[in-house]
Amino acid sequence: MMSFVEIYLYGFLIIMILMTILWLVSISIKNASIVDPFWGIAFVFAAVWYYFQTDGLEIRKIILTTLVFIWGMRLSFFLGWRNLGKEEDFRYQKFRKDYGEHRYWWISFFQVFLLQGILAWLISAPLLAAQYFSGTENLNFFDYAAITVWIIGFTFEAGGDYQMTVFKSNPANKGKILNTGFWKYTRHPNYFGDSTVWWAYGLFSVASGSYFPVLGSLLMTLLIIKVSGVALLERSLKYTKPEYKDYIEKTSAFVPWFPKK
Repeated sequence: MMSFVEIYLYGFLIIMILMTILWLVSISIKNASIVDPFWGIAFVFAAVWYYFQTDGLEIRKIILTTLVFIWGMRLSFFLGWRNLGKEEDFRYQKFRKDYGEHRYWWISFFQVFLLQGILAWLISAPLLAAQYFSGTENLNFFDYAAITVWIIGFTFEAGGDYQMTVFKSNPANKGKILNTGFWKYTRHPNYFGDSTVWWAYGLFSVASGSYFPVLGSLLMTLLIIKVSGVALLERSLKYTKPEYKDYIEKTSAFVPWFPKK
């Protein structure tokens, strides 16, 4: 069996092969935002690779890989379906305009695809640690805690996405704020759920006796809150939806809690 570092480095190679193929496709269709639906699939590729290259506790490996597959494929199919037929995301359009069409085709590789590939690789550390180390011969408290936390996170993420999709499908709701269901208790149930799912993967790593790779779960949470998720979305919603200011004052930003009166 290869060492932890060797398996991890090959994982990076696999992820970058996927990202490079996506980059080449994005050049031909002039749409860098196709990288978004493949974010979840990158982790599925990594988890499956780690599964076949490790000798950790088999039942933990099966459970973890299955949960990553369910989470990753749901996220990718949802984002792919949501973006189907739409133009390039406004973030990438701005980058394309700022750098110029004649340059952005190669700049996008480093700014979008290489960057996301590196981040996905770093974040995937607990997926490898949980499968590489055994810890004990049987599932332990942290394994069961991880399964419970994953169910909570997946419910918030998938449930939040579903409720928002139904809400937006009604033309009468255009310009309005969804503040019922999961969205009554947190302004970002899908992002909270995503982060929670990754802490579940971190708990699987702890269950195997490996603690340092949990930094991958922390990195994912920081990205969601400070970079690409909550912070980015709230900056735009404050200006595009007048009711959002009142929603902010009443509703928890991230961790679910009862709304203020």
